[in-house]
Amino acid sequence: MHRPAALLLAATLCLPALAQEATPVADAPLAAAEFEAYATGKTLSYAQDGVIWGAEQYLPGRKVIWAFTEDDCQYGHWFEDRGNICFVYDADPEPQCWRFFREATGLRAIFMGADGSTSLSEVGQSSEPLHCPGPDLGV
Repeated sequence: MHRPAALLLAATLCLPALAQEATPVADAPLAAAEFEAYATGKTLSYAQDGVIWGAEQYLPGRKVIWAFTEDDCQYGHWFEDRGNICFVYDADPEPQCWRFFREATGLRAIFMGADGSTSLSEVGQSSEPLHCPGPDLGV
């Protein structure tokens, strides 16, 4: 085999491997079963552009506890709706729907609201529950 032909053959054989490496980890949103398997039993912290946004504890039975940074806990549940993972909290009956993607560093969540510009990244994971002091506690 001529040298240029051998190089071309070697390059051609390497292309699928290179293309596979370039393919992003998160190409499709997680289905409800995948999200449930990943999140249940964990407390995940999320950030937007490197700034901590809040944390959510994922309980069995698709129950959740959410807290914005320095805010009271909100209790709710989640469900799947047309490929979205939607959250409803006791204080707000309007569903908040997101698409979750699995990436090398954790989850990425994109809000499916009117603006569609909110994107959160998982920045922490714990098996510890959220600390939820009751409102108006003190002396």
